[in-house]
Amino acid sequence: MLTPLGQSEGVINVDDWAEIRRLHISEHLGIKTIARRLGIARNTVRSALASDAPPKYERERTGSLVDAFEERIRVLLGEFPDMPATVIAERVGWVHSSSVFRARVAELRPLYRPADPADRTVYQAGEIVQCDLWFPGKVVPVEAVMTDPPVLTMVAAYSGFIMAILLPSRTTGDLVAGMWRLLCGLGAIPKTLVWDNESGIGQHQRLTAGARSFAGTLGTRIYQTPARDPESKGVVERANGYLETSFMPGRSFTGPGDYNTQLAAWLPQANTRMLRRTGQRPVHRVGADTAAMAALPPLVPATGTRTKVRLGRDYYVRIMGNDYSVDPTVIGRFVEVTAGLDEVTVTCAGALVAAHERCWGTRGTLTDPVHAATAARLRAAHRQHAAHVQYPPARVGDQVALRALSDYDEIFALGALTMPAPALKAVQ
Repeated sequence: MLTPLGQSEGVINVDDWAEIRRLHISEHLGIKTIARRLGIARNTVRSALASDAPPKYERERTGSLVDAFEERIRVLLGEFPDMPATVIAERVGWVHSSSVFRARVAELRPLYRPADPADRTVYQAGEIVQCDLWFPGKVVPVEAVMTDPPVLTMVAAYSGFIMAILLPSRTTGDLVAGMWRLLCGLGAIPKTLVWDNESGIGQHQRLTAGARSFAGTLGTRIYQTPARDPESKGVVERANGYLETSFMPGRSFTGPGDYNTQLAAWLPQANTRMLRRTGQRPVHRVGADTAAMAALPPLVPATGTRTKVRLGRDYYVRIMGNDYSVDPTVIGRFVEVTAGLDEVTVTCAGALVAAHERCWGTRGTLTDPVHAATAARLRAAHRQHAAHVQYPPARVGDQVALRALSDYDEIFALGALTMPAPALKAVQ
């Protein structure tokens, strides 16, 4: 039977429940009057007045096909808490919907897997700068590049101050060069630089030689977090997400230089946002952060990728997958090649013999026109010199001995030849 309100007897919605309680508590109306005014049963009014919470619809559970498999699921989870749901389904013989089965496994797994809580970290001023790499994808046009250029993100943990720069690669030389540039912009050195297990920094708590040298020159420590523990550097992880959602949308870039220009112009705006974690703006707290840090070292650390080679006849050196021309006048001598973030330089005995803009791609050849012109001039001079060189003629009386073939047979144990060997004769 339906009431005048279109409801079955005894069932009301939240609005009716609130109206019943208002009429009874505020208007002091009786149950019979309320039932007559709203057109509902008196027992429904009594139920509404007896309930302190609004009514809600709860569907009675009818059961699931997974219920018959739950006991065997519990047995497997009790022995192997991390066993994937797909493997459990195979072991128990589940052939129905995988989503229903995965939902039940996800509901039961916490009962058997030991908890791994993450503590809330309190950061002190000047203590920690967290570092990480973020990959913006195919948004920066770089030809013939093996991998997408990464963005090095560094965040002062106490203030939340963000620093970032696009790097040519994730090699050790580029990583330490990027860290040095960002720390120079900050103007101070923190006590600890926190990294994950990035191969260019080190793995399994063992730093690369370049990272150890960089930390020693700066007088700081590089700490690598345990594997699969992103909470250890959650501050920089959130900064990466902020870059992806707030900096990238709607932007286009003509190259790596344009990307870093736009990023440098946007970061001051990012550091004026209000942080929920601190309740303040990073730009207002970074002063206290840097005041507690150490000063920049008087000695500039070795950054970039360095190599020492002997310059060949083609007067090109290869570094980071590209060939760069060098002054041909130092052919045959040892040269030192340094690939920085922006420039590749070559020195010989301390003198600069080449300087090129850093190529971000691979398999490129960069030629300085001055080097090519010098090489052409040296090549012409060499040919002219070779054409005028005359070797002295043989003098009368000089004897040139012709060795008998049998001598070679004896040396290589080939046995005697059938033909008699000619005797040595003098050539006049």
